[in-house]
Amino acid sequence: MTQYLNCVIVEHNPSNKSIDKSVIWLHGLGASGHDFEPVVPELGLDPQLAVRFVFPHAPRIPVTVNGGMVMPAWYDILEMSLDRKVDVVQIEKSAAAIRDLIQREIEQGVNPENIVIAGFSQGGAVAYQTALTYPQRLAGLLTLSTYLAVEDTSNYTAINKDLPIKIDHGTQDPVVPIVLGQRANETLTNQGYQVEFNTYPMAHQVCLPQIKAIGQWLNKVL
Repeated sequence: MTQYLNCVIVEHNPSNKSIDKSVIWLHGLGASGHDFEPVVPELGLDPQLAVRFVFPHAPRIPVTVNGGMVMPAWYDILEMSLDRKVDVVQIEKSAAAIRDLIQREIEQGVNPENIVIAGFSQGGAVAYQTALTYPQRLAGLLTLSTYLAVEDTSNYTAINKDLPIKIDHGTQDPVVPIVLGQRANETLTNQGYQVEFNTYPMAHQVCLPQIKAIGQWLNKVL
């Protein structure tokens, strides 16, 4: 029997329809599934949409760059250099756990082409790995203040080659420098993906104008 990650569930469904769209949104290092819960009502989503937001909690593991402290994390970070030494095996393990959540949404009646994968910082790195290697067409990929942690693109699936991808990054981010977001944009664009890359005058965070833009994007891709 599949052991699913614990999740916070928020539904946007003003018209009381059957839920037929989902957004699985991963938090950053040391945070929880509650982190982006308050964002949902601020998105300005179409009232005709029936969307389930799934905010999973990362497992608690030791994180090397934080002195081995145990905290919610999708994978271990071994070194905070620009080249970011990380535990790739753990990234894939987390991506597998998110694939299980996608399958659960499918079993609850949501077609994969109506599922968006989103993530902030560490969660965004796992979102990249999950969505770009997924064997069925998804609705979109939203990555915030993050980076491509897995350089091997050989297992990216052709079916998601035209996946709408939105990358947002703060120009003053001291945690994940903007060059890493730019690098991800360049890598994916060079691979033939259609990427929308946006910057905001902020640090390692989200801001209200960005949230409104994300809502407009979700209205379009869902």
